[in-house]
Formats: sequence, C-alpha cells, structure tokens
Amino acid sequence: MNRKTLVLPAVVGLLAPVLAACGGSGSGSGDSDAIVVGTTDRFTASKDAPAPLDPAYAYDVGTWNVLRQTVQTLMIQPRGEGEPVPEAAERCGFTDTGNERYACTLRDGLKFANGDPVTAADVKYSIDRALSLKADSGVFALLSTIDTVETQGDREVIFHLKTADATFPYKLSTPVAGIVDPDDYPKNKLRDGFDLEGSGPYTLKAVVENDEMVRAEFTKNPEYKGTLKVNNDKVEMVSFKDADAMGEALEKGDIDLMTRAMSPDQIRKLSGDADTEVDLVEMPGLEIRYLGFNTDAPSVKSKAVRQAMAQVVNRSALVAKVYGSQAEPLYSLVPASVTGHSNSFFNKYGEPSVTKARSLLNQANVTTPVKLTLHYTTDHYGPGTKKEFEVLRDQLNSSGLFEVDIKGTPWNTFRPAEKKGEYDVYGMGWFPDFPDADNFLAPFLDKDNTLGSPYANSRIRNTLIPESRREADRLSASTSLTDIQDIVASDVPVLPLWQGKQYVAARDDITGTAYALNSSSTLQLWELGRGVSG
Repeated sequence: MNRKTLVLPAVVGLLAPVLAACGGSGSGSGDSDAIVVGTTDRFTASKDAPAPLDPAYAYDVGTWNVLRQTVQTLMIQPRGEGEPVPEAAERCGFTDTGNERYACTLRDGLKFANGDPVTAADVKYSIDRALSLKADSGVFALLSTIDTVETQGDREVIFHLKTADATFPYKLSTPVAGIVDPDDYPKNKLRDGFDLEGSGPYTLKAVVENDEMVRAEFTKNPEYKGTLKVNNDKVEMVSFKDADAMGEALEKGDIDLMTRAMSPDQIRKLSGDADTEVDLVEMPGLEIRYLGFNTDAPSVKSKAVRQAMAQVVNRSALVAKVYGSQAEPLYSLVPASVTGHSNSFFNKYGEPSVTKARSLLNQANVTTPVKLTLHYTTDHYGPGTKKEFEVLRDQLNSSGLFEVDIKGTPWNTFRPAEKKGEYDVYGMGWFPDFPDADNFLAPFLDKDNTLGSPYANSRIRNTLIPESRREADRLSASTSLTDIQDIVASDVPVLPLWQGKQYVAARDDITGTAYALNSSSTLQLWELGRGVSG
C-alpha cells in the first residue's frame, strides 16, 4: 500500500489548499457513491443503556459523532478553531452585561427531516426534556446553569440563567442541546434503540444486529438549513471489532477513511511509509486520559494513597513505552494548549519519587503494600489501553508500596459499573464537549459530575467554578482555573496521565480530510468529498 503523511499545525486551515491540491477538489463528487468511514466505536443498546442515541442520554464521543450529523443545535463550533457560531439559529447572544440572559432567533423556514417546522417551542421542549429526565449519564449537567427557557413567537428563544456563564454558547453547540421533534421523543422517558430524527445535515438509517448498530447510513437531508456545506450525498460509518480489522478494510478499499481508534503501531507504520495511496493526517487534539478514584472506597479513601500514586507514576515513561510521539505527559486535567492550563501536578510532586511516596504513606499510617485493582475498558479508547495499564501496574508494583492487579472490561459493562461506584480505581478518557478549560474541570468536579464521583469540594463548586464562568475573557478566568487545578493536585480525585494527538487515515481520492475532525474530536462528515487520486 502507498502511504504519505500530512502533519497539520494548530491552525489546520493553513494547509487546506495543500490538501486540496493533493487530493482533488473539495467541492464533493455529487454522485451517489457513499464515502465509507471506519471506526472502532461500539454502539450498543443494553438494559443499563437502552437509549444510546437519545440526545438527553448520549455522552461519549462515539454517540455524539452520530448525533452531530443528524440533530441540529442552535450553535455550532466552526470548522477550524474559534468561538461557536449560529447554526439552527440565525443569531444568538447575551442581552445583558452579566452573562445571565441569552437570546436566539431561529432561521426562517427551519424544518425537521420529515418536513415538520422547527419552532421555538421545540427548542424549549428539547432543553426542558433533557433537564427533567436527568439521565444517569450526567449529560444534563452541561445545561445546569439554565433557570428557565422562554419563547416569544415561533422563532425567539430566551434562556434565563441561574448564574453568569460565559461558556453557555459552547454548551448550546453540544448534542444534549439538540433540537428534537416532540412527536418522536416522549417527554417523560428516553427513546430506546437507534431511531434518530432531527434537522441536521443528514438523516440516519441504522443497521442493527443483536442490539448493536454495526453500520450507520447517513444521507444528505434535503430539508437542512444551516451554516454547513455538505460536500457529499451519502456517508456510511462502519463499526469494526478492532483497529486491525479496520486497517485491513482500508487496505482492501472496503472503506475510504478510518479514524478513532487506530493503534499506535498503525499510526507509526503509516507515518513512516512514503508512498501515496493513503494519507495520514495528524491534527492537534484535546483528548486526555486519566485515572479516576471512588474516593469513598476503603482502598483509596485516604488522600495519602492517591497522592502516593501521583508521586510514583512516571508519565514520560508511560507515554514513551506505549504511544511515543502520539501523546504527551499531562500534569493537569486541562490540556497544555488550552487557556487556563497549569502544570499543577508537576508543581506539587515534581519528578517521580518512591521515597517521597513512602513518606506520604508513612505519615498517614497507611500499611503497605496497598492492594488495588486498576480497571480499564477493552474496547473504547483504542488498542493501546491494555499496554498502558500494564505499564501503570508495573510502575506502581516496582515501588514496593503497591500490590496492583489490572482488569479489562467491555465498555457497555465497564461504564455502568463505574457510574455505580463498583470500581475503586478506573481508567477513563475525555474528549471535550467544547474547547474551554471549564469543560475539563466542571464535568468531573461539579454537582452531578459525569463520573458519579463522591468527591466534593465546596470551594471549587460554590466559588471557583462560578467565578471562572463570569469571565467572558477566558484569560481573565485563569486565576480561578489555576486554583481549581491546584486543589485537584492536592486532593487527587483524579490523576491525569497524558494528552493525545488525533489522526485520520484516508485513501487519497477523499477530500476534506483536513477538517474531518475538529479540536474537540467532532467528526465532521459533511466536509468529506470524493476527488481525483494523486
């Protein structure tokens, strides 16, 4: 197979003309030949998660990447970087100086894919529904600053907020704020299964086998009105059991593009091959990985145990052994490229030290070795996860202070168990809902946090998070954000490990790959087209 590597800088738009010249016109082919995209994301309906695609429930990058193609939001993140822009809305903005009243006007003539008009009442219904259902995924917490939603006529929607929230426009760009048709989505219960309707750029036909969506067929929605230019008529997303099977399909030409989650070995191989049938596009990413703790569990209830783990773990060695240049050590929940980032864990613990870790445990009268099981998911964050946890286990055990086992579980079992508090220590990843420091902190530390964590710090929740949200200039929020990160480094309810880059591999007649993913790992299928190989 021929391959070449295209590495994009932080502002991916700068290289768009180069990519267009290499892969053909970005205007789309206009034929009925579907572009086929591979993924290792699994889409399963189960007793614990019967409604994987309901916007009021879905809260992981895989399901959100389905929803973003089909369910329209008032705002949307732009194709490159920057603040969100109107999408289903014609215009939106704060109407007061305190960032507590936010008003939107819908586009004229907006319709659902079935032809029904989209009205302000539908927006209110969708938001109120998500808030009232309070799905156990915790996604409703993104809308927690909303007090009431008011409508004026068919096109005006006004959000009255409980407190100032400069990040609110970002939150209206997330799928939980997606506009649904009240005829299809009951008010008092989630919509089970894989049926999905909206007013977004595509309609969805789900191919389901044994309660799992194995193929998602996206067809251009003729009723769509919004800011997006749809460069193709049809895209199919195929779910593979693992990265090797996905890679084989790309090599055979059964798929045109593959994205998350490629294996580290696949990326290294694609990067090193200089031929030209497949382009590997490297993009800046905001994905992070971390360990979460059930701080009520006896084995890690003592802060000293969690601090000792933070003191022992060698992030640089972990990244080097498993991911190489594809990731970087992370010393805060907030990635290094995001405004407000602070290296709080490095500032507190410095380089890894068994001596310092032993001192922390001795001072707290903790008997060693501390016995722990580190839980990880086998099929959600990519094939490098198992090796990552083997390295973590070996680092902790070699200190003599811990006796650690590891256990892998499929995501559809792992996630419900984690939310129920069944794991003392567990590995998680985070793809931001939007690229702001608030979204790397509040989802883990605020009330109704996504982890279901019992950890609560009143200063973070009652003072620092609200304080940071009052600052429209996010640089001005840095003091509050740094204080939050310093508290997390001291209490260690979570232990950040690394942040990663993101990649797309595509056959070279596929255009638009530079924008296939944005910085929040949103899959933008509308950007893809089919051009001329070369």
